Amino acid sequence: MNFSADQQICNRFRGFLPVIVDIETGGFNASTDAMLEIAGTIIRMDEDGQLEVHRTYNFHVKPFEGANIEQASLDFTGIDPYHPFREAVDEHEALTELFKVIRKEMKDQHCSRAVLVGHNAHFDAGFLNAAVERCEIKRNPFHPFSFFDTATLGGLAFGQTVLAKACAEAGISFDNAEAHSAAYDAERTAELFCDIVNRWKECGGWMPSFD
Repeated sequence: MNFSADQQICNRFRGFLPVIVDIETGGFNASTDAMLEIAGTIIRMDEDGQLEVHRTYNFHVKPFEGANIEQASLDFTGIDPYHPFREAVDEHEALTELFKVIRKEMKDQHCSRAVLVGHNAHFDAGFLNAAVERCEIKRNPFHPFSFFDTATLGGLAFGQTVLAKACAEAGISFDNAEAHSAAYDAERTAELFCDIVNRWKECGGWMPSFD
């Protein structure tokens, strides 16, 4: 895949590849509570320098051994961690496969590092990093502490920090019945991120730099 110089995301984000991540969990404590779903959405830049959603990779995840799962979290997400048709994989397989996709995209887009984009990104980053540590994965493509937060960006652009409300302000369809699945939330978050970045460019807020 070839990108012209002004089409490369690496030039927009100082060598970073934004990857939108959403994680559904069994609670709020990244060190003790289960990761139940993880999705990563790849975005690309078109010939006009506009960001657009490309593809989402989604994994149902088996709770790690000894993981805590709060019933309130299951009631909120509607996830049954032990459903026989869930086709869940363990954390190591999910992360290995997702990271493989991300590293290939980084290579194709000439990026040196991925940066996590999330809605309340510190939450997803915490669970991701905890799982990486548990699985003893050595090649984590994500920057260890930098990320983009669409709750903050949504507050700036639209005065809304809730994902559904920020999407509504941006004109992005949002179905609350579909929410709280990792794939759906990652895709809506990706659309919101692209919309905000594109609006900023249209306002004259960024021009390509080739330093």
